[in-house]
Amino acid sequence: MIDNLNDLYQEVILDHSRHPRNYQKLAKANREAHGHNPLCGDQLTVYVQLDGDRIRDISFEGSGCAISKAAASVMTTLLKGKTSQEARDLFSRFHHMVTEGHYQECEHCKLAAFAGVHKFPARVKCAMLPWRTLEASLADKPSAVSTE
Repeated sequence: MIDNLNDLYQEVILDHSRHPRNYQKLAKANREAHGHNPLCGDQLTVYVQLDGDRIRDISFEGSGCAISKAAASVMTTLLKGKTSQEARDLFSRFHHMVTEGHYQECEHCKLAAFAGVHKFPARVKCAMLPWRTLEASLADKPSAVSTE
């Protein structure tokens, strides 16, 4: 059973990497941030259209490994319509999951695909890059985010 679950999680990551959702420059973005992971070479830009405190729309562009691209794709699908605080709460849960390997069953089941990343410390930075870049965009920080 565990092998089937791991296979499913791997398939989620591969699918989002090969066919990323929300992969485009967002014309109506009123926030954006750039992120870079020098270890892996991942680079991405996160675009956010905030309407008050709610994420009306979100997208990303960039290049990188399967984990960073899949993490950005899943992140953008989950955050549309969420408030900034809800996004920060998900960021915290995701960070805990990829660093500790623990996740709670929730409505965000696709996040569970990244639970195994904690076994590969160098890949944690890949998974966290989109989330750290999102954090910078929500804080309206103009400087680039780096995982180093």
